[in-house]
Amino acid sequence: MKKEQVLAKMKEDCLVAVVRAKSLEQGEKVVDAIIAGGINFIEITMTMDEGNPVDFIQMMSEKYKENKDVVIGAGTVLDPETARAVILAGANYVVSPGLNVDTIKMCNRYRVPMLPGVMTPTEAITALESGCDVIKIFPGNIMGPAAISSFKGPLPQGDFMPSGGVDVDNVDKWIKAGAYAVGTGSSLTKGANTGDFAAVTAKAKEFVEAVAAARK
Repeated sequence: MKKEQVLAKMKEDCLVAVVRAKSLEQGEKVVDAIIAGGINFIEITMTMDEGNPVDFIQMMSEKYKENKDVVIGAGTVLDPETARAVILAGANYVVSPGLNVDTIKMCNRYRVPMLPGVMTPTEAITALESGCDVIKIFPGNIMGPAAISSFKGPLPQGDFMPSGGVDVDNVDKWIKAGAYAVGTGSSLTKGANTGDFAAVTAKAKEFVEAVAAARK
């Protein structure tokens, strides 16, 4: 999928599911449950207790390659070496908890969207100057929805996606504050900790409904 298509679909869907898999088997069940609930953007993190997360990205990219709605990406990418590995494995976008210009350059080389985590205007400006189209506000639970308007005051040209602390109860506040999209992880996938993948699907449906309601 081309960069412009990924970004347009991310804005349209507005929801990115952050998956911190314990293993390949458990992770696949989580991803399947999330997609069954209607969330199509899957951010697979580079943190995994058992197995190789790059292999997991490749496995999910292959499994869902015929499903044009599903977009697999990589999260917790800290360096350009990892960025290249996940891109070659099939990641359509790359997300990081922090700002690393060399990682942004690597993603730009392959024309893959890179969303770096920022907490300050200086970091946001650096991200924009480096060619980032969407910037991740992280951790969202520390900064709160008001952070978007604070950033957009001096940087109206910026687009921002919060991640960390986004749940069904506050996602409407982020959407109404002007979020390009939102990333959600533990509040969405906590059912998987006890093997209750049906709960993950149910929570995904709640998120989809909450976002739709907030955007009306």
